[in-house]
Amino acid sequence: MNDAHLPRRLLLTGIGAAAVAALPGCGAGTSKTPAPQTAGSPQSSTTRPAGPPRPGGEASLRRKIASLLVVGFRGEKLAENDWIMKAVRDGLGGVILFDRDLKTNAPRNISSPGQVTALVKSLRQASPGRLLVSIDQEGGQVTRLNPSNGFPATRSQADIGAANSTSTTRAWAQGIVHSLTSIGVNLNYAPVVDLNLNPSNPAVGKLGRSFSANPSVVIRNATEEVQVHRAAGVKTALKHFPGLGTATGNTDFAVVDVSKTWHSSELEPFQSLIRSGNADSILVAHLLNKQLDPSRPASLSPAVVTDLLRGRLGWKGAVVSDDMQAAAISSKYGRDEAVAMALEAGVDVLVFANQQVYDPKIVDETLDNVVNLVRKGRLTEARIDQSVARVDALRPRR
Repeated sequence: MNDAHLPRRLLLTGIGAAAVAALPGCGAGTSKTPAPQTAGSPQSSTTRPAGPPRPGGEASLRRKIASLLVVGFRGEKLAENDWIMKAVRDGLGGVILFDRDLKTNAPRNISSPGQVTALVKSLRQASPGRLLVSIDQEGGQVTRLNPSNGFPATRSQADIGAANSTSTTRAWAQGIVHSLTSIGVNLNYAPVVDLNLNPSNPAVGKLGRSFSANPSVVIRNATEEVQVHRAAGVKTALKHFPGLGTATGNTDFAVVDVSKTWHSSELEPFQSLIRSGNADSILVAHLLNKQLDPSRPASLSPAVVTDLLRGRLGWKGAVVSDDMQAAAISSKYGRDEAVAMALEAGVDVLVFANQQVYDPKIVDETLDNVVNLVRKGRLTEARIDQSVARVDALRPRR
């Protein structure tokens, strides 16, 4: 497939396969001629003179950093002295809920509607701010709220895309959103806007997570889903930027390289939804795509996050990481270095699922790490402030 087959509106933006490869910074992650910057781009702040935390002190800086973290935890009911409750009281930005624990295969946070509603209420009451309560509720196989814990079954995105009916999509999305709002969730890591270009893809195609291989079908159905969420006060995260549809592996467990299979048409759903105003946040994947960056995975790449997503596609809102404890990056870079690289790349929300490893110290250790990065001048507090502003816009109203 070549650029002649791409929709004309994509070609007009200069994001065909060759154009992407030639974008400033879409190589080694640096550029002699900086890409055009949009409001809120982190690139300028990381080049400012280094220095210690600004007036307000280290405690203020730690609170800012904490507000950027979304963390998973074990427990269907929490005591006041549980580590996650302490983190929430101290300003943790958000939590992520799971039905099962990956390590133990036991129920994790959800066993019944009444139970999880009470759990979420306790967390929100403990928070001094507007806590992000997040979940993966895509429909089909990827649903944390499902019949096993007392919630209705939902059709997959593949089923909905095959129907490609506005009324069907809207009714389906309303069912998903009703389950979310009934327990107090305000951020859903959905919809998946990957193109189903490899039906054997173990992370997307085989699980029925894509609406279609046709960008127009994906855009139409994703737009409906986002609007239904918004009408109920629930924010969404488009995933997995810059496109996971051709993958042959799962980034949760191994490095996935789509360099030889990825096509620039996979950017079209993201570009269209950004331009139409139907994006709340964008989740960037840990995949390796040497067409965009020859060495760094997308989630850690300034070329992908800053130059392409923010600079060329014009995204000004929050960028969400995939699980920062995923083997795809932790095995190569280590957690602390991956966090540093993600923030340098322009990521705003750092998600720690606490599934592949379980670390009750993850919040304190990450705060220590990022404060140290500011002390050493690798990051500036102004860079942290940019992310705080973007994430605040993602938070629910009280």
